[in-house]
Amino acid sequence: MRRRLEDAMTMLTDPRHFKLRLFIEGNIIGIATGFVIALFRFLLECSEKTLPRLYAWLSQHPLWTPLWFLVLAGIGYVLYCIVKRDGMTSGSGIPQIKGILLGRMDMNWARVLVLKFIGAVLGIGAGLSLGREGPSVQLGACLGQGLGRLTHRSYAESHYLLTAGAGAGLAAAFNAPLAGVVFCLEELTKNFSSFVLMGAVAAAVTATTVTQYFFGMEPVFHMGVVPVIDTGSMYLLLIALGAFVGALGLLFNPFLSGAQNAYARMPLPAFWKPVVPLFAAGLLGFVLPQVLGGGSPLVDSLVVTDYPLTFLLILLAGKFLFTMLCFGSGVPGGIFLPMLVLGSLGGAVFAKAAIALGVLPAPFAVNCIVFGMAAYFSSVVKSPITGSILIMEMTGSFEHMLALIIVSMTAYLVSDLTGGQPVYDMLLARSLAVREKIKRRIRRKRILLELPVGMGSQLAGAAIGQVAWPAGALIVNVRRGGEELSPAGQLHLQDGDYLYILTDERDTWQLQGLARERVIDKQNQ
Repeated sequence: MRRRLEDAMTMLTDPRHFKLRLFIEGNIIGIATGFVIALFRFLLECSEKTLPRLYAWLSQHPLWTPLWFLVLAGIGYVLYCIVKRDGMTSGSGIPQIKGILLGRMDMNWARVLVLKFIGAVLGIGAGLSLGREGPSVQLGACLGQGLGRLTHRSYAESHYLLTAGAGAGLAAAFNAPLAGVVFCLEELTKNFSSFVLMGAVAAAVTATTVTQYFFGMEPVFHMGVVPVIDTGSMYLLLIALGAFVGALGLLFNPFLSGAQNAYARMPLPAFWKPVVPLFAAGLLGFVLPQVLGGGSPLVDSLVVTDYPLTFLLILLAGKFLFTMLCFGSGVPGGIFLPMLVLGSLGGAVFAKAAIALGVLPAPFAVNCIVFGMAAYFSSVVKSPITGSILIMEMTGSFEHMLALIIVSMTAYLVSDLTGGQPVYDMLLARSLAVREKIKRRIRRKRILLELPVGMGSQLAGAAIGQVAWPAGALIVNVRRGGEELSPAGQLHLQDGDYLYILTDERDTWQLQGLARERVIDKQNQ
């Protein structure tokens, strides 16, 4: 405990030394995450190549089909055992990481690391429409948390390391180091902390370097030549594309929640629930194999194959419904990649219609496919900057940043104006509600919390002595830019201040609620 307190005080009294340590630790996490995700990607890519051959062989030898369904049932039972052994392995993993950062969850990093790896490989490898990015984020976070706990770091530093590992996992999964860093800032912590930035940059760059050693520097999606689009002449068309794909994204959260509710009410033994999507995958492997797995090959095929509009709509509906069926079962696997695939299909549908109407030249159809991925991600996750940078890195389309942002922000506004909730926040709230019902015990301890003051929050403009702080909370430092301020009771806090508070871990949620950015209604001021 004394060692952790000394580490926490180092963050305040010697921030430069602390940042250097985070940089070094970030590199260690990045190396470990890079090797783990490289193996993870290798196994999933092997399954992507093997499954089409397996279903082609079964089509010629139908007598062996019952044996394959028996194997799928066995995989389903293993997945059930994994989730039953540790509930933190269920689903994507990103909501769980957000819950840990909020102080509302905890995990056994070593157990989750092993079980999540095995479960995701089995589920996605068997053809479930789930993504590798959520598990990759959680696997990296496990390694980051493991380093913090093995070296007995403070609560704050352990969270920086966990965040760095999460960013490294996303970066390694998609060869997208910049997106991994921005994901940590925009989605996980929702603040631009220099401590978060230092660890995340080191881990994301190092992890990507490791995976590029094994897989090369090619982008994840092979889009060929993406022509540079004139945003001036096609500005309205880009707005229309963003609005169309953003509207498609509005269906994602309600259907996802509905699928989880349906499984909860399903009158089947719990160990049969993972078998339902696996049997569906077995049937789709014969009739619509394009929707199996994460979907990277499907995105690549959209560029080189001129699918009819009717078949594109079938693929869009099939991939959407199959993703709901898979994720709703609670098996290990993410929704990140399926979201991108749905966005690419939405973009392909838009391009097909626009070309038929004569408002889009045929060579720019690939642009719609690329931009559609960013738009769908922005609509569902509501992180438009992460989506734009991620798609830029995943496709190698570095000349299209302006167009990507236009489309992404349009889709974001469509979702925001219609009351759309970020999908990972929705999943986190649902998971927390379940945990409250079962009253699972989470460890409580005194921590040093870094808390940014958001614009329009309850803290902005308030004097420290006037705020109703949780009992036992002690403000030990206030940082404003490069200046250190004494936390006297009469000090008025400002937007962008960073508070360092010694508090009980269980009060983290309440404190973040006080500092959370809010929209200010000037008419009511």
